[in-house]
Amino acid sequence: MPPPERMLATLRRAIDAVRTTPGRSGHLLRLPPAADVLVAGDLHGHIPNFQTILRRADLANHPTLHLVFQELIHGRFRYPNGGDKSHQLVDLFAALKCQYPQRVHYLPGNHELAQRTNRPVGKGSESYNDLFRDGVRAAYGSQAGEIYQAYMELFRIAPLMVRTPNGVLVTHSLPAERYLPLFDPRRLEEEEYTAEDLQPGGFVYTLVWGRDTDEENVLAFLQRLDADLLVTGHIPTDEGFLIPNDRQLIVDCADVPAACVLFPTDPPLTHAELVHGVIML
Repeated sequence: MPPPERMLATLRRAIDAVRTTPGRSGHLLRLPPAADVLVAGDLHGHIPNFQTILRRADLANHPTLHLVFQELIHGRFRYPNGGDKSHQLVDLFAALKCQYPQRVHYLPGNHELAQRTNRPVGKGSESYNDLFRDGVRAAYGSQAGEIYQAYMELFRIAPLMVRTPNGVLVTHSLPAERYLPLFDPRRLEEEEYTAEDLQPGGFVYTLVWGRDTDEENVLAFLQRLDADLLVTGHIPTDEGFLIPNDRQLIVDCADVPAACVLFPTDPPLTHAELVHGVIML
């Protein structure tokens, strides 16, 4: 672990870099043309998969490549006190964002929202929220509170959607059919959301918690956003990726096997071409 003072400074620089990322408008990030994007699925604290993705991206030798991470927190890796180590991935993202401020991006998911709003999430009697806080305390001791608040600020300002010039959307999930009529794409460009937006039925909640992959729902979502294809995470897969319909690709990096997807941001892209870009880790 880096010294707490250094980690806090890195987190603050990363937060500033997220705010000033070119193409950012509120919680929507528009990537530039003539680039490539590598999208990783939900990582949930899996540092070996994170390291493999970094090696595959080779950002230093691919100056037009953008790297998008999804849902970093709440994993199965533990400190001796039982605390969750997944905050380490947020630390690694922050350092990488400082190194490549224009080309490394983080899409928080339902677990970051649950942590931020203190909405219970877990398995059985385990509280992932409590385990995450325990992990931060185990790593950073007396400065854990400041670092934890920096994490919450990062979760608050990070984009909810990435879109490319050739009509591909990258989100953690999408609203279920019953919420879609209320989904206003213009709200993605807002800087602040209300407490109601973060609760069940709210704008942010429905975007990161939905599991409706019915093709008609996905198509309706894409039409509302004037887009053609969708890359998401959120849903665990046995093979590292899933093709639930002819418009969507789900990638998952939380375990082994894991998969990410590489595609260009410029030329028109078919669903088959998008799927052809899947990379097994």
